[in-house]
Amino acid sequence: MPDFAITTAEVSKRFGAVLAVDGVSLSVRRGEIYALLGLNGAGKTTLIRMLLGMIRPTAGSARVLGVTVGDDRSIWSKVGYLVESPAAYPELTVRENLEIIRRLRRLPDPRAVDDVMERLSLTPHVRAGTLSMGNAQRLALAKALIHRPDLLILDEPVNGLDPAGVVEIRTMLLELRDQGVTVFLSSHILAEVARLATRIGIIHRGRLREEFDAADLDSRVRRRLMVATRDNDKARAILAAEGFETIDPLDPPHHLDPALDPALAPAHDRREELALPATVPPDQVATVLVHAGCPPTRLATEEEDLETYFLRAVGAHHDAAS
Repeated sequence: MPDFAITTAEVSKRFGAVLAVDGVSLSVRRGEIYALLGLNGAGKTTLIRMLLGMIRPTAGSARVLGVTVGDDRSIWSKVGYLVESPAAYPELTVRENLEIIRRLRRLPDPRAVDDVMERLSLTPHVRAGTLSMGNAQRLALAKALIHRPDLLILDEPVNGLDPAGVVEIRTMLLELRDQGVTVFLSSHILAEVARLATRIGIIHRGRLREEFDAADLDSRVRRRLMVATRDNDKARAILAAEGFETIDPLDPPHHLDPALDPALAPAHDRREELALPATVPPDQVATVLVHAGCPPTRLATEEEDLETYFLRAVGAHHDAAS
């Protein structure tokens, strides 16, 4: 078998004057969880739809499980997918919807329906049209998993799920990875991606801007020693006199303000704090400020998480293109 479950070679997609995906080349190793990150409109879903053969690329090519997309339809028996909003026959029950998928996939064992319903905690006799958003998402995931695929391609797989459901799906995906299943996903829940992904790609304005192993994130993030006092202007002058120059905090770029998404807001308002290089010893800073009569009310080393790193990375490419 090939070492890669997915490869693309300079794949592009144009819709009229809009270049939605622009020369993306990536490789997804078998048995890993690859997370594709990007803002709305960055090209994530368009790329996924090309991987699944739903739309044809304008240029370049994509290979799935060693086969060029469009050449051999038999590969789809080994692929499960969820793209954009979950769809189901609203007047049919959960069981009936899954039974249709079982027959379409020509699965001989009817127990496949019961197994996947149990795995995703689905109630068999509820009509699909009455499901909550989270349970509709579970049904869509059940359709993707019913045939035990080798590769899962998932667009926002935990969309609409409550926190317990998110943890449940995370656990399931990690178990599938341990069983050798490859997972390629996009998600806006970056804290969840940080727990799941073994490799991360960042797409912005249709181009793959960065790609790295999740284990390497620690070497990429910035760190700061954050200091708060009752008089930060005085504290800044005191520190400067001792040779400690303040630097920029870890806030994301101004045009990607966390106000666009409250979940990205920092735990503390860094406008009310001073930032120093993380290499500065905290005890020295505390000693200097206490002796000068301006003791710190907060002193902590902070580092970027995946969300903040992503916003900074996207912001850098945004500024370069402006």
